[in-house]
Amino acid sequence: MKGADAEARAAAHLEALGRVVLARNYRIPGGEIDLVSRDADGTLIFTEVRQRRSARYGDAAESVTPRKLALMHRAALGYLTRELGRDDLPCRLEVLTIQGPAATGELTLLDVEG
Repeated sequence: MKGADAEARAAAHLEALGRVVLARNYRIPGGEIDLVSRDADGTLIFTEVRQRRSARYGDAAESVTPRKLALMHRAALGYLTRELGRDDLPCRLEVLTIQGPAATGELTLLDVEG
């Protein structure tokens, strides 16, 4: 499966940061979240994982479009309401990029504002 190695490495990285991974590849019609995790203070974090083996077509962060962010927001709201029964919990969106090979590339976490 395309991206599975990058997502597995991303999940391991988040766990090493002290987070608990709650879901992988959470899907609703019209949206998907690669990883859903909870940090030590209880905040839910919805993470999009992007990996680029080379910078030939731009770096991994540049591949996250405004449309993708809107779909992430929709899926995160779906997770909150469908899985937890409420939409007022502390949460945030982020993008985890891997620049280079999935197993060894440079990891970067980027908070998504708004």
